[in-house]
Amino acid sequence: MSVPFDVLSERFTQLDTLLSAHKAFWQGVPFDCLDLPWRESHPELCEWLDAQSLDELENWKADPAALSKVLSKWLPDAEALVGLSATTPQNSSGVPCDAHWSTGVPGRKWSQISTFTSAVHGGEGERWLEWCAGKGYLGRILAVTKNANVTSLEWQQALCEDGQAYADKHKLPMQFVQGDAFAKESQQLVENCDHAVALHACGDLHVTLLRHAVEAKPTSVSISPCCYHLIQSKQYQPLSSLAKASELSLTKHDLKLPLQETVTAGQTVRNKRFIEVSFRLGFDALQRHLSKTEKYLPVPNVQKSLLNEGFEAFCCWAAEQKGITLPKDVHFDDFLKIGESRFHTVEKMETVRTLFRRPLEIWLVLDRALYLTENGYHTDISTFCSRELTPRNLLIHAIRKR
Repeated sequence: MSVPFDVLSERFTQLDTLLSAHKAFWQGVPFDCLDLPWRESHPELCEWLDAQSLDELENWKADPAALSKVLSKWLPDAEALVGLSATTPQNSSGVPCDAHWSTGVPGRKWSQISTFTSAVHGGEGERWLEWCAGKGYLGRILAVTKNANVTSLEWQQALCEDGQAYADKHKLPMQFVQGDAFAKESQQLVENCDHAVALHACGDLHVTLLRHAVEAKPTSVSISPCCYHLIQSKQYQPLSSLAKASELSLTKHDLKLPLQETVTAGQTVRNKRFIEVSFRLGFDALQRHLSKTEKYLPVPNVQKSLLNEGFEAFCCWAAEQKGITLPKDVHFDDFLKIGESRFHTVEKMETVRTLFRRPLEIWLVLDRALYLTENGYHTDISTFCSRELTPRNLLIHAIRKR
């Protein structure tokens, strides 16, 4: 069922107003901050955050609904933000499909594909386009369960060859096309399809599909967005008229916020993150001391094995990366303690930022839905699976108006 334009636009406007009013709590880079930036404006909130242990902060981040209730003492709009972020679940248990079609597909990925396919209604028996197909796992199940003729667009030649070999072996009506999704030629594929689908195509890849759809006007478009920050421009480029009129200006760092939710990270992963972030912040404290600066200095991605060699080894590597000469009398333990203390500060800030993760993602998805609606589509937003299966569970489903 499509959502009327005025309903989508009203929801977007309310979210836009609240996100704009609370920019101080979610925009910016926590690594830049030596202390909570709201000490003067919200002292009681900061006192509450100071009293939370790292484990308690982790628990709050894992339960945004409970977090919104406690934060509403100091941020009265907290629960409204959560309410505006609610979506209708499809309640899909997946499509009935013989298990042998899942050969070679990781279990969690197969479950995502199955529930996504079940949630995508309409278009059976027509020409389907699988955008950014990989080996065509999604196209495989579309061909089997939707009686679809599937064209699968993929950039990597090896993946095309593997996918085509599987399709040919099992006599599936699939045709792989090796090509660049950003190339003008890819629009021809959209023009030649009735239903275009993209499951977790990143950033500008799924936005390009939407732009092509507006031009080519296929009957249906179904996408689950992912990795909003993977864009070619420095700032987010809004699609809909409402988003273009917003005062929000989103950096790539802002666009990473929705992606910071994980539901599968165990204690080992959290421990490794504590070590790496503490090392990075500790080195930053060292370089600030040496350079007499107050500006955070990011360093490149590091091989995780280097972290096992200790903080001093990390600092020597980071200093070499940034062209810094370390003196011989550095007291590394002192700066590591600073890094560990700043890790706690970062976690306090990230806990508050958690409140804005899903609202910002819904803002971005509404921008896409409004863009399609403005250009001749009936559009619906829902969730196709539980957040435990994947936090990127939003589905935009659009059917062209007749």
